[in-house]
Amino acid sequence: MACSTKAFGASGIIVVEVDGAINPVVAEFVTNEIRSANKSLEELIVIRMDTPGGLDTSMRKIIKAIQGSKVPVVSFVSPGGSRAASAGTFITMASHIAAMELGTNIGAAHPVNLMGGGIGEQAKVVEDKVVNDASAYIRSLAEQRGRNAHWAELSVRKSVSISAEEAKRLNVIDLVVANLDSLVLALDKREVKLAGSIVTLNTSEKNINFKKMNSRQRVLDIIANPNVTYILMMLGLVGLYLELANPGLILPGVVGSVSLILALYAMQTLPINYAGLLLIVLGVILMIAEVNVMSYGLLAISGAISIFLGSIMLIDSEDPAMQISKMVLYPTLGTTFLFSLGSIYLAKRAQQLATSTGIEGLLGEVGIVKETLSLEGRVLIHGEMWKAESDTVISVGEKVSVEAVKGLKIKVRELDK
Repeated sequence: MACSTKAFGASGIIVVEVDGAINPVVAEFVTNEIRSANKSLEELIVIRMDTPGGLDTSMRKIIKAIQGSKVPVVSFVSPGGSRAASAGTFITMASHIAAMELGTNIGAAHPVNLMGGGIGEQAKVVEDKVVNDASAYIRSLAEQRGRNAHWAELSVRKSVSISAEEAKRLNVIDLVVANLDSLVLALDKREVKLAGSIVTLNTSEKNINFKKMNSRQRVLDIIANPNVTYILMMLGLVGLYLELANPGLILPGVVGSVSLILALYAMQTLPINYAGLLLIVLGVILMIAEVNVMSYGLLAISGAISIFLGSIMLIDSEDPAMQISKMVLYPTLGTTFLFSLGSIYLAKRAQQLATSTGIEGLLGEVGIVKETLSLEGRVLIHGEMWKAESDTVISVGEKVSVEAVKGLKIKVRELDK
């Protein structure tokens, strides 16, 4: 490889903030900033990370952007208490320079199967393929940057995790620093291998520009949170349930449809168990059927059980960052059940109410005779004058009750005094 030394003169240092799971929105944000920094020939790109991991495809998109960058990229696990787990470990290994702040950790990069992967022996085969692929990938990244490939592979196969100090001692990272300012000072005049050349960084007295997600990206990133995704899904299903159980309400159907679409968008970033998702959908269908079928609550109870089981099965991951919080799961389930059962109760009550409008609504109503009923006459009911007939003579002013309706004529009888 032909190597040369040159000063990498550029305008400033770009700091890209990544705080949370690596999902398609984060991948778009990071890759756009790397691309922009390359166009403006910045001095350095710093990806400041605190991540529990994320989606494999999003991680690989970021790594491809790093490997294709003509501007050096630094992965910096910061601030203190942060971690670069799972996908964060891969990104750190792929970066031209890897740094960590004191009090941070890296590792636990065992891959998560996002498709729920099979049963028994089939599941084991699928898991072995995923693990072998991830191990080979992280080893190649570590070897490319001259880092500890053996430890990198262990982080995938054994989910090992180490502190910043130990990572430096084992040659997993390049630097341990106290903060971002210390990192900038430590990188000044440092040589970095970049695209077949060796470049010398000049970070002293450079402007530091912090980059954060725009409004659109922030909203989409919030939606991709497992807790928010679950709430949106339940809101969507309840909205569709109300619309199907009570056609014509419109608002619940619109809100439910939008929420469900947003939830489905977010599910591409989560390890969804589709058996759990189908159980939830089945539960909603059973709740809707309860409104129209006399099952004495059996369908509603079955629907509630189906939704509960589906909810606890929905996320297929042992990573707490990828799971739905119990503080969100149970209150959301409880609210959904109460709201749905309340709707079923009101629907049943409405079905049992006597008709109060139209011709059927006249039966049993009380009116006042306005024209003597000698077989026929006129009666005032609800402010309307009706032709009426009776088997007996009834005087003006007497109260009568409607017994039958014959077209535009009613049959009445005198009320007992």
